[in-house]
Amino acid sequence: MSVEPSPEQPPRRRRGLQTLRNQAAAVPRAWLPGAVGYACLLIGLVDIASAVFPKLRHTKMHTFAGQLPGGTTSLAAVGTLMVGILLVPLAHALRRRKRRAWRAVCVLLPVSAALHLVRWHQIGPTVVSLLVLGVMLVHQREFYAKADPRTRWGAVVNLVVMGTLSVLLGLLIVSTRTRYEVGHPALLERLQHVGYGLFGFEGPVRYSNERMSDLVAYLLGGLGLLTAFTTAYLALRPGKPKPELTAEDEEKVRELLKRHGERDSLGYFALRRDKSVLFSPTGKAAISYRVVSGVMLASGDPVGDVEAWPGAIKVFMAEAREHAWVPAVMGCSEVGGEVWTREAGLDALELGDEAIVDTGTFSLSGRAMRNVRQMVKRIERNGYSCKVRRVSELSVEEKLRIADAAARWRGTDTERGFSMALGRFGDPLDDDCVVVTAHKDPEEGESGDDLKAVLHFVPWGPDGISLELMRRDRAADPGLNELLIVAALQEVGAMGIRRVSLNFAMFRSALARGERIGAGPVLRAWRGLLVFLSRWFQIESLYKFNAKFQPEWEPRFLVFPSTRDLPRIGFAAMQAEAFITLGMPRFGRKRQREGLMPVPSTREVGEAA
Repeated sequence: MSVEPSPEQPPRRRRGLQTLRNQAAAVPRAWLPGAVGYACLLIGLVDIASAVFPKLRHTKMHTFAGQLPGGTTSLAAVGTLMVGILLVPLAHALRRRKRRAWRAVCVLLPVSAALHLVRWHQIGPTVVSLLVLGVMLVHQREFYAKADPRTRWGAVVNLVVMGTLSVLLGLLIVSTRTRYEVGHPALLERLQHVGYGLFGFEGPVRYSNERMSDLVAYLLGGLGLLTAFTTAYLALRPGKPKPELTAEDEEKVRELLKRHGERDSLGYFALRRDKSVLFSPTGKAAISYRVVSGVMLASGDPVGDVEAWPGAIKVFMAEAREHAWVPAVMGCSEVGGEVWTREAGLDALELGDEAIVDTGTFSLSGRAMRNVRQMVKRIERNGYSCKVRRVSELSVEEKLRIADAAARWRGTDTERGFSMALGRFGDPLDDDCVVVTAHKDPEEGESGDDLKAVLHFVPWGPDGISLELMRRDRAADPGLNELLIVAALQEVGAMGIRRVSLNFAMFRSALARGERIGAGPVLRAWRGLLVFLSRWFQIESLYKFNAKFQPEWEPRFLVFPSTRDLPRIGFAAMQAEAFITLGMPRFGRKRQREGLMPVPSTREVGEAA
């Protein structure tokens, strides 16, 4: 006997099919945004090529064009060129699932299709554009990402890039129509014609065909108009403020550091004010980060209770998905790496080792410390001495003096540091930091500042400090950095400090194993490459400098989604650390709360090694 299902309860089979459909709709298609992005890029390039090169026109163009008003096809060519130029950068944003790019492309694709019909009477490009548009409309949920933070410097960058592109495309447009030119204009005349044309004026190049003259003028004018329009849009649109640590968030992070700051030597660097911070739902853990070139870059372990780390990581990953950013973590500990890989499904790679010295066992005696001991004694005989103090013990004049000297001793014009740098000195909220200064007694007849070098340490829980800044006068005697570190290790014990974190040695284990007897050819080749790169990035010199003090080595890891993301993450990390600078120059320096200049911080030792 069969029983008819009630309307309120559909048949089991129907429920099962509906569930499968819902699940299929919920599964993200990771490949689709990339495919749509590359399709739009191809459409954009075809549009640009069809407008620039007259030989790519369809053979039916003249028949169809004769039925249209005089300037219609010329204006269609200009429109095709402008749409193609806009589609090229938007294609990259589509691959990153950006919602605003999806909206813009949904407008540009039908325009591109219509222009192909009007200008060339071509069915193929029209069908392709409409098919891509249909796919985008059906799968619009795949394009959910919010826009990235922006500033008005983008308008300046756009003006330079679009201006250069317009000149090059304009020169190409003029140079591909030589058979219509009157005479043989030189390259300088062509460039002059392009320059005039971008501003809507007639240039020195003359054409035998009036229609071709109008077409070139329209194309050049369109390029100039597009450059002006996009630059004005970027300059006048509301800017999103750069991520920064608010006073409220900073207070919360400091509370977490008071309770759990001893877990990670890099925890205090979460207080950099050019980072943003996300908290776990309970507020017991936080992750600081910065977005660089589409990479959501965190550093160190999450701050706070380990039990709350998974909650903070889930919030971090949700934020990354919402904006289609690539999540990555620089310099987390082994425990942190295990939590990140387990909770977020990411992968980990050993990045290097952190040098940590126990002040209770540190001594200059013994054969292993012979070189350091001799260097320290020699530089002390040259009249150098050190002072080890809390920042709270410094007067305002001393803070300004140290900050100014550290800025002058910086080896580059760019402020470096992100994962292991605080980026400021002398802030009243950083009074627990430790500063070590080196001074030289002036010789008879000499005058000038006796300050020759400075170390700056940030707190690492109640009984530790972590090196944040190492600067010295480049005219000072070699060995001054060794004197500073030894003075710190010998005297901070009286402050209740038993752990001192020194520099981070990148790829230390590979350098150490590669120089041992029996190392294989692959390991030796890897070490050779690292030694070669040390000419620019001080990889080997930092390792050897730290090794002088017989530290314990604690591994640090890079956490990332997949191997294909490593080049992008590496590029973003180098930007964050300011080894690569793509931004606009700064004019002047911002002052901190007490009027103190921020000191750009880095763990470089310069030529100390």
